[in-house]
Amino acid sequence: MTAETVEHAANAGPTAGEYIGHHLTHLQTHKQVGVIDFSVLNLDSLFWSILLGSLGLFFMWRVARSITSGVPGRMQAAVEILLEMVDNQAKGIVHNAQSRKFVGPLALTVFVWVFLLNSMDFLPVDLFHMVFGATGLDHTIHYFRVVPTADLSSTLGMSTAVLLVCLYYNIKIKGLGGWAHELVCAPFGTSKNPVFALILGVLNLAMQLIEFTAKTVSHGMRLFGNMYAGELVFMLIALMGAVGFGSATGIALWLGHVVAGTGWALFHILIVALQAFIFMMLTLVYVGQAHDHH
Repeated sequence: MTAETVEHAANAGPTAGEYIGHHLTHLQTHKQVGVIDFSVLNLDSLFWSILLGSLGLFFMWRVARSITSGVPGRMQAAVEILLEMVDNQAKGIVHNAQSRKFVGPLALTVFVWVFLLNSMDFLPVDLFHMVFGATGLDHTIHYFRVVPTADLSSTLGMSTAVLLVCLYYNIKIKGLGGWAHELVCAPFGTSKNPVFALILGVLNLAMQLIEFTAKTVSHGMRLFGNMYAGELVFMLIALMGAVGFGSATGIALWLGHVVAGTGWALFHILIVALQAFIFMMLTLVYVGQAHDHH
């Protein structure tokens, strides 16, 4: 390879694969070892999750402070519609009025938080990398992702929190003994024969553990999969506009980049809201199931 070839390769910039790989890498406390490494923290996901969660709480608090008994403003009307929607869904799924005092606000918090996290996908793909480059921070911040729900650790963290709430209500509603009895007696029942009772108890416990695991994993994976795919599509569309205007093909790809980006962004509004709604509904369903006796 000649010196001219090496210089050209250095100035050519990253390939499509390198570009996507760079944008799919998290800002982490240290380099991850293996597929699963519980000692690593994704600092970008933590930053945006805490920031957007705080902003969501502050926004709802400000609206609650400004509520009037007269004709509501647009913001108050929108929040009241959202509250009514969540309350109706909670009443239809969780029939315990005492539990709804906590579960209703929890569902509202989940919807608002996930919606805000998903909405980060509307920001331009290279926005923060350009800001870091202009301010000189690119020397210290090489990787930075802005969609926490496209991070599996974030979505599984939220689904695990929902699991803990479900376990709490299983024990609160049924009692520790009642729930323990359910773990070894449902869904296959039991038997008066001690040997069969032991076999059925082991099978029932295994099925219960599989059910809890499957619910938690699928709850987090569903949100992650949809948002990760949406983020990847935005990156592919961004690559279309990176060809340049040196040829008719480049101009056509840039125009395609504008049209496809606009169309996908408009369609993604539905995905962002729908995924937040689904995550909230599954939270209500799982907590509602924790109230059911088997």
